[in-house]
Amino acid sequence: MEELYSVALSKVIDKFSLEVMFLPDLPEKIEVTCARVNRPGLQMVGFYDHYEQARIQIIGKVENLFLAQLPEEERLRRLEDFFRSKPVAIIVTSSIEIQPETIALAEKYDVPLLRTKERTSEFMAAMISYLNVELGPRITRHGVLIEVYGEGILLLGDSGVGKSETAIELIKRGHRLIADDAVEIKRVSATTLVGRAPEIIRHYVELRGIGIVDVRRLFGMGSVKETEKIDLVINLETWQNGKMYDRLGLDEETTDILGIKVPSIVLPVCPGRNLSVVIEVAAMNNRQKRMGYNTAEEFNKRLMESMGAGSI
Repeated sequence: MEELYSVALSKVIDKFSLEVMFLPDLPEKIEVTCARVNRPGLQMVGFYDHYEQARIQIIGKVENLFLAQLPEEERLRRLEDFFRSKPVAIIVTSSIEIQPETIALAEKYDVPLLRTKERTSEFMAAMISYLNVELGPRITRHGVLIEVYGEGILLLGDSGVGKSETAIELIKRGHRLIADDAVEIKRVSATTLVGRAPEIIRHYVELRGIGIVDVRRLFGMGSVKETEKIDLVINLETWQNGKMYDRLGLDEETTDILGIKVPSIVLPVCPGRNLSVVIEVAAMNNRQKRMGYNTAEEFNKRLMESMGAGSI
């Protein structure tokens, strides 16, 4: 069973600067658990099949105009049915005037009632994006997450293989640290993973023989970043004699994280290899692939053409 996450309504209020019309309790104690939101047009006409009260309900100009055109008795009845369903929160957009009877119903049924000056479509898009990040499924992986040329690189490997040392070298070369040792990974959409560090170890790196170092203080604010999407997984492993490592890059390997397949490669580690430079090249090559150019496939195509021409 998938674990259920929540975000306090107080964080939502602060994030979007919402005006509080009524709160039945401290907003820190009201938990939002659903990343989806709802415009209750169908509920205003009495259709409650498949209705989820866990969703934040958004009332915009269309819903408000529909209710305003109803006879007063009918409008109050439908509003009361809606508030009786006890949604987790109702947010009125576009600074629409809220009538006293609406506030009275919120108080009667203990439903949080909030308001924003933002337009409905823009507000819904921002709210869904925010809730996807806050409530997305997540795991913690042992590794290092670093931004290299705009690519989020997740370094994995056995303890002691050199992940942190490689990260420090990359930071010295102008790249940015997101997390060392433990990476919290969230799935924020069907195609996107975002990683960050647990707060207690944020901006710190452990180097054997030296101890814990504060990257932000040593290298400056430009050397760290709070979050980053994960574009490439690099597995570091000690070089094994006799093992066949990919030398052309034709094989497209992936690593499954929270149901999303992320491109991955294996980098063997041995004395003399400049891993930071190799990782920089891997980051640029991965970005180039996403832009539509695959060097390995192009080289293979040229090789096949050359062999074809030579056989004539």
